[in-house]
Amino acid sequence: MNKTFLLVAIVVLGLSAGFVANRLFTTKPIATTSKVATGTPEYAPGFSLKDLTDKTRDSKEWQGKVLMVNFWASWCPPCVREIPAFIKLQETYAKQGLVIIGIALDNKQNIVDFTDPMDINYPILMAEKEGVALARAYGNRLGVLPYTVIIDRTGKIIYTHRSELTFTVAEKVIKPLL
Repeated sequence: MNKTFLLVAIVVLGLSAGFVANRLFTTKPIATTSKVATGTPEYAPGFSLKDLTDKTRDSKEWQGKVLMVNFWASWCPPCVREIPAFIKLQETYAKQGLVIIGIALDNKQNIVDFTDPMDINYPILMAEKEGVALARAYGNRLGVLPYTVIIDRTGKIIYTHRSELTFTVAEKVIKPLL
């Protein structure tokens, strides 16, 4: 009887953990007509952050573009794995109005050491600790990394993605917006 109870308890815990993981890591389109229950704003909040040359970059400079804002860190393996796909996306769609913006929740030296050999072709901005609050303002209430937001030309948040984003998934969202 005890072994059966223990087995049932393990199965229930496993199913529960699987459900929670699925809810956390499944991508979902964001409603485009109103705010969503998760706290994601309808329109992207503005920001000003320094790039790797210590120049302050303001989100207003990319108005009218399709934006893919990616919150990441050099110590985050899924963040690192998705960067080559982002480089390819930027290369493929930049002329059509796509701008990818990497917002690193890391210190400058770690970011520079990581990005130098990568030949990243999109802006990398440094947010360190303030990046957590900015990611929350973009709807990342759980603080998950990586976290990506796709924004249309009017500034409306169209899609959010928790966890690693592939080229194929990102392309499906981005292409109709270009």
